[in-house]
Amino acid sequence: MEGLGGSLERAIMDVLWAEPGPLRVRGLLARLNERQPKPLAYNTVQTVAERLARKNMLEKIPDGQAFRYGPTRTREEYVAEVMIDALTGAGSDHGAVLARFAEGVPPEDARRLLEVLRRRAAGEPGS
Repeated sequence: MEGLGGSLERAIMDVLWAEPGPLRVRGLLARLNERQPKPLAYNTVQTVAERLARKNMLEKIPDGQAFRYGPTRTREEYVAEVMIDALTGAGSDHGAVLARFAEGVPPEDARRLLEVLRRRAAGEPGS
């Protein structure tokens, strides 16, 4: 899975994850420029949205002469994929990485994680 390469990619994903539905580049540009000290150019946002679509992070939906862009997965799904990729990329000692991660999890999150792991170990459906 390819990740978010730059700060503008992350900003675009943050905007789209917060929206109820896909946006055209103009809508995306307006939302981004509300957050930016220096206005972004339309072509810049369009180019990065296209790059995210090629990475399968965004869905490109025809809308008249233009396109709307929407995320292909939720923020939670994306972050979980990144975490799993990092764990599997740790090599043969991924157990140590997992243990280190678990040690750093705040107590409330640890309780939630333990609950999910117990259900998984018992073969029960997901969270």
